[in-house]
Amino acid sequence: MRLRSFIENLATKSEFGNEDRILFEEFKKALRQGEIRAAEMDSEGNWSANAWVKQGILLGFRFGRMIEMSKPTETLRFFDKDTYPLRPASLEDGIRIVPGGSAIRDAAFVATGVVVMPPAYINVGAYVDEGTMVDSHALVGSCAQIGKRVHLSAAAQIGGVLEPVNATPVII
Repeated sequence: MRLRSFIENLATKSEFGNEDRILFEEFKKALRQGEIRAAEMDSEGNWSANAWVKQGILLGFRFGRMIEMSKPTETLRFFDKDTYPLRPASLEDGIRIVPGGSAIRDAAFVATGVVVMPPAYINVGAYVDEGTMVDSHALVGSCAQIGKRVHLSAAAQIGGVLEPVNATPVII
């Protein structure tokens, strides 16, 4: 797979160029669309981590630059890596994001029919499958894998496991 070899090669670099950033955007898009995942189930029902995917997520933090993400008119200010802004979403995605302070970070997969109640947070590398409700004050951590039609109860904290890269993340 082209993205896998790109990530494995990128891990050996200490300086990053524009071409690296362009390919990294492809990597994030593949995560966002659910084409690649931080963990997968094999044919026997056993889950294992995709270390190269988790390494790619970590690389995004390594070569990302700190930027201000808030708008000049906002009272609350936000500063984060330019590689992980909020996830782009549209009406066509079929995700119900109720107003009130929820955030989904880029490179998270959120399937059609997911409901996100405020305030909730879904972090980078997370996979939230269709028909799931992420209830108020719930957190889906980095690389956590949430199945179909799950109700993450209010105030649930689903820890993700980004490091070490070979560790299997939390799976529900």
